[in-house]
Amino acid sequence: MTRLFGTDGIRGEAGHFPLDRATLRTLGASLTAHLQENLVDRAPLIVTGRDTRESGEWVERALVEGATAAGARCESAGVITTPGVAFLARTLPADAGVVISASHNPFQDNGVKIFSPSGKKLEDAIERLIEADILAARSNAQPENESAVPGYESDAALLRSRYLDFLAAEIGHDLSLTRLTMVIDCANGAASQLGPELFKRLGARVVALNDQPDGRNINRDCGSLHTAALQQRVIAEQADFGVAFDGDADRALFADSAGRFVDGDGAMFVLANYLHGRGELQHGMVVGTVMSNVGLEIALRSRGLQLNRTDVGDKYVLDELLRSGASLGGEQSGHLIFPRLSLAGDGMITTLSLLRAMREQDKSLAELTAGFERYPQVLVNVRVREKTAFNNIESVRELAREIEAKLGDHGRLLLRYSGTESLARVMIEGQDQGEIEAYAGSLADEIKLAIGIG
Repeated sequence: MTRLFGTDGIRGEAGHFPLDRATLRTLGASLTAHLQENLVDRAPLIVTGRDTRESGEWVERALVEGATAAGARCESAGVITTPGVAFLARTLPADAGVVISASHNPFQDNGVKIFSPSGKKLEDAIERLIEADILAARSNAQPENESAVPGYESDAALLRSRYLDFLAAEIGHDLSLTRLTMVIDCANGAASQLGPELFKRLGARVVALNDQPDGRNINRDCGSLHTAALQQRVIAEQADFGVAFDGDADRALFADSAGRFVDGDGAMFVLANYLHGRGELQHGMVVGTVMSNVGLEIALRSRGLQLNRTDVGDKYVLDELLRSGASLGGEQSGHLIFPRLSLAGDGMITTLSLLRAMREQDKSLAELTAGFERYPQVLVNVRVREKTAFNNIESVRELAREIEAKLGDHGRLLLRYSGTESLARVMIEGQDQGEIEAYAGSLADEIKLAIGIG
């Protein structure tokens, strides 16, 4: 069966399947029908929101049309962050939260993410049922005219203010940012109004960058994918701190007062130490992914803490957090999760948590990241004709063992296949760039000899 939902919902080019109007209406109707199965004597309530892409309003409207035609009540928060919708789904409470966003992708793309009332992403089983409904309906042409949507976006400002109040009053409780200057890169996305307003409310002097969305400039040479301008502006403003969000603000990456880049691994190192010092780092454990830098693992180990790794994707990080009872997890990309605060990654919660760690310990971000060294990394892709298990290729298995023995406790080798392409990926981290490049090249050659193309 065709898979439409990935680890982060449905994503693609707006206007093309599966993000055409007819499919979106079917999606809204299917979601409503499956929600209705578990409800008695009332219609499902769905809360929606979107980022700043020019396609966002019609994509949201088409989905809402399908949902309301199937009997749902819908409320829109308008432009709001992805975690903002997850918060509203949990606290209204709604039966589902739907975000119209393609996160860090360019403006031509869009997507649909669906949250359950817990704030967790929709269960795989329901996603599969919705996929089946969409594929079954593809052959049935639907009219393209737009219909009136009762109550659509009627309380958007109120819903957004509820989320902002939660961040300021609950997450930011007793946190004073007076005499702190921070630079915020809003990525011309969903945080463009909410981000500056939040940190100003807590007393910070805020310098906002890329906070003028025009529908097409979301993520364009800005935000968490392009931090150089943020780093330079922190230096120019003599700021204490800089943060860059992505388009839907579930990720946050940082710069210290000297403009040095701090990624999600660096943020997790700081927050793990902070929580551990307060006795709040459950099991002395942090949950990362197979792509978390070995430098994080080594730095945590030096403090008696443990890094547990999952597959790439915040969905898998959250699953492990809930399974293990750990209190902090995330990805190098800046998507961090604090399950006691929210089951959705939230760039503004991450930022508030980092600022709290700085304030309560009276230390700069540079001081708090001391002890974390990001090790050099090499990634080599090899095009392959088949995806044979690496352990079943003797020459590759033996060379990998030799390299791992040479790396010892100060390096890491990861062999994996791409989930979407005929590629083997060789990733090696270690202390010496030239050395790991040589290791990766020899291992890539061995894979090429065994199962490579050409």
